[in-house]
Amino acid sequence: MENPKTCLDCGNPIQGRADKKFCNDLCRNNYNNQLNSNSYNLIRNINNVLKRNRRIMEELNPGGKTKTSMAKMISKGFNTKYLTNKYDTHNGKTYHFCYEYGYLPLEGDEVLLVKREDKMD
Repeated sequence: MENPKTCLDCGNPIQGRADKKFCNDLCRNNYNNQLNSNSYNLIRNINNVLKRNRRIMEELNPGGKTKTSMAKMISKGFNTKYLTNKYDTHNGKTYHFCYEYGYLPLEGDEVLLVKREDKMD
């Protein structure tokens, strides 16, 4: 007699098709969520930081171009370690972007906030 197949998540015997791996949808979802949780958590946390950075720059820059202080941005929760890209100008200045919103460090604690208006064709 064949050994009955058992569920990969809970270990209960499986009834039905020969290639079935889980006893029900709950076990299948639980198994796959546990398998992928560490990598998904890291990605989700980084995306949350990037979205928060973007939202802070959008809030402080309603007109598309303005000056503020880095201290003010940080007090609202801005994290300078996470960016989507950098843009180097011909005169050696570097803009730091989170999606379409960016900042250019100026003298002292001051920064110039900008919004890039790229046309998508």
